[in-house]
Amino acid sequence: MTLSTAPPPRHAVVIANPTAGTIDDALLDSLLTLFARASTQVTLHRTARIGDATAAARAACAGRRDLAVDLVVAVGGDGTVHEVIEGMTGTPPHRPGGAPALAVVPAGTGNSGYLMLWGERPWRESLHAILTGSAQDAVPRPLDLARVAETGAKVFLGACSGVIADALRVAGSIPLSGRARYARAFAESAAAFTPYPGRVTVDGTVLHEGPTVLANVGGGRFRGGQYQVLPRSELDDGLLDVCVVDGSVAPSLVPELTRHGDHLGSPGIFYGRGSRIVVERLDGAPLCFEHDGELQPPTLRRVTLEVLPAALTVWGPPTARLSTSGSRAGTGPDATETA
Repeated sequence: MTLSTAPPPRHAVVIANPTAGTIDDALLDSLLTLFARASTQVTLHRTARIGDATAAARAACAGRRDLAVDLVVAVGGDGTVHEVIEGMTGTPPHRPGGAPALAVVPAGTGNSGYLMLWGERPWRESLHAILTGSAQDAVPRPLDLARVAETGAKVFLGACSGVIADALRVAGSIPLSGRARYARAFAESAAAFTPYPGRVTVDGTVLHEGPTVLANVGGGRFRGGQYQVLPRSELDDGLLDVCVVDGSVAPSLVPELTRHGDHLGSPGIFYGRGSRIVVERLDGAPLCFEHDGELQPPTLRRVTLEVLPAALTVWGPPTARLSTSGSRAGTGPDATETA
């Protein structure tokens, strides 16, 4: 894909979640200092409740003709990024120049959204490259999203049933922060998890039917900021990837198997890609399901995910492939396969 350069942003809206895991006044002061040094006009919006980030992003995209926002910065965890994306993609912009691009400042637990774009690069470096128009270090790029047909929700990172979703439930009772909290939750959930009777269909063809430990659809390669469940995934290829772990794999082995993407090709692992993926639970019980790190209410037995090609513009590095930093995905036979 050919990436286009763009002038540095001139007016930004920063949407910050004060309750995110690692956010504080010092982080926001440092961020605003970067804008001041780049002479970029900035408006800071602190969220107060669920839905605030979506509303603020929607307002930024509507904007005023004489004060058009060309950058929206989501400061928080993956849940905050998800809300911002909902606001940015909910309605088309009604002003010249189109919709603003998104930048992410990681301040949550897993921060998988930032990781898949920038790897372990410090956020101050990436934001500086965006604000100074350094085309060698940062460019706006169109990225795919997914849509949950049953609810209309947009999905940025990915969606999962089974043990990854259950780990979010467990995380609420663990007195840790950052990636350590999710690592503990994933391990505890996996140790006690019972596979569910499931079926996963990709563009009308059954990929797997039977006992299911997890079915992850995306999107981003990483979940929980450290588990590379979809190591072949690319966010700009117009397709969704899906990985299913069946009941022949002990759930307790899943965290270590997926940490570096070493699970592909192993018995009990099914991998596919397509534009429409259906995840079902077959015994009539509700499906334990999450997307973008948010556990969903137990009301669905079937979830349909449809790709939305090039639905969002996000600032990232000008690389041929999105980041594989923090993993071993850059080696081995799968490293060059297009997903």
